[in-house]
Amino acid sequence: MTPDLVLTDAAGAEDRDAILRELIAFNDATVGPSGARPLAVLLRDPETAGTVGGLWGRTSFDWLYVELLVVPERLRGAGFGRALLDRAEREARARGCAGIWLDTFDFQARGFYEKLGFEVFGSISGHPRGRERFFLRKTF
Repeated sequence: MTPDLVLTDAAGAEDRDAILRELIAFNDATVGPSGARPLAVLLRDPETAGTVGGLWGRTSFDWLYVELLVVPERLRGAGFGRALLDRAEREARARGCAGIWLDTFDFQARGFYEKLGFEVFGSISGHPRGRERFFLRKTF
């Protein structure tokens, strides 16, 4: 069989799942299971119970990857960002993780993360153009 190459911006969940299955099978055969588990710490509105912000990530291969972290502007400066990361770190440690990694742009929260003990381990200049993206880690 010779597969077709199909470029699309409308791929579905089944397409992602097919790719992920192959990658997981390869990784498992090479280094063993990743132990991947989702991890979320949510900020909920007490009146509506709706999520207004929080942290979204996953533990995998003994590290917590923080994919998303946002505190609504009206709540910033009240310690919620620190609380989200502290709670996620406690859970990551409970899951046996060695550390946390994440990325942020120069116009976002690099200084905030560094105050919490994260260190830059890489960056991409010009992403987006005229700016910089940083990759940070905190080891336990």
